[in-house]
Amino acid sequence: MATDKSLYRIALTQIKGVGVMHARNLLKVIGDEEAIFRESVSRLEAIPRISRQLIREIRDPEVLRRSEKELEFITKNNLQLLFFTDPGYPRRLTQCIDAPLLLYAKGNTDFNHEKTISIVGTRNATGYGLDYCKKFIREISSKIPDIQIISGLAYGIDICAHRAALQHGLSTIAVLAHGLDRIYPQLHRNTAVKMLQDGALLTEFPSETNPDKHNFVRRNRIVAGMADAVVVIESGVKGGSLITADIANSYFREVFALPGRVHDKMSTGCNRLISGNKAVLLQSTDDFIAHMGWETKEKETLPVQQELFPDLSEEGKQIFSALERSGSMHVNKLAIELNTPVPELFMTLLELEVKNLVESLPGGMYKLT
Repeated sequence: MATDKSLYRIALTQIKGVGVMHARNLLKVIGDEEAIFRESVSRLEAIPRISRQLIREIRDPEVLRRSEKELEFITKNNLQLLFFTDPGYPRRLTQCIDAPLLLYAKGNTDFNHEKTISIVGTRNATGYGLDYCKKFIREISSKIPDIQIISGLAYGIDICAHRAALQHGLSTIAVLAHGLDRIYPQLHRNTAVKMLQDGALLTEFPSETNPDKHNFVRRNRIVAGMADAVVVIESGVKGGSLITADIANSYFREVFALPGRVHDKMSTGCNRLISGNKAVLLQSTDDFIAHMGWETKEKETLPVQQELFPDLSEEGKQIFSALERSGSMHVNKLAIELNTPVPELFMTLLELEVKNLVESLPGGMYKLT
């Protein structure tokens, strides 16, 4: 949905040489998207790490001209704009340091489902991988019917995951490596259209952006960052799925990989992820759900009161309260709820574990002892 700030939010992403960190720095210092483009040169020069060349780029009238054209495209095609400070922006991404400032979306879904999985894999999928992908989604849809499936609309495992999600009534999101003025590959257009009913097409790229190779790597960080867990179904020794897995690990997401026979080329990447302790062995849907701490349980009444622990830090008290309310919680969800980076959260959780107040569970889950 376009707002009165939409033009300047688009323009912020159109400035040559301004990446995510530069843009956030500009917003932090100046405080408003529109003000960045209205500010005097002397005021811009006073901002740390802003070069004169960058100031010239900000003042370039072509930036706003391109942004006006993009805003017309958005309005005409009824697209959503999701700025990183908006409530509807994918909240899991907000914990990622390189998350896009702005996302473009087409569809009808909530980008903040309680549980989300990204399913990725090779474009050259085998029958083994495709069958397991369908089976996994069928089984998890029966156990967690409101789960959301994320992938990249590519050939092979990606499109299989989207179609299986649609078949079983799940919301599914395709993260694209190009603008929303096209569908790539074109062969998957019908599936993409069906996804709009209870899902979405999502991208950080404006219209007229081609699906160039380097865009897929940027796309992969969104696939990794939007999910609670990344499942790699099949991968050769190299490929985008392995890049997604590495990014997911850097974001403290759970990564799972389907094992295969040692001589199967399309299982080489998965087997290496598992042997290198970069992914959990994916054996069954039940094991996956157990590892994630997603079993259906009645919450226990906790008799513990935080007043008994006056020596807790403010951060410790917030964690205690959150876990007391929920019974147990994944570290990523805890980070989002408390608006605290995961690395900082780990330090406070460790202190609580030392005090025997918090217990860590498999799959990045925590609960009160």
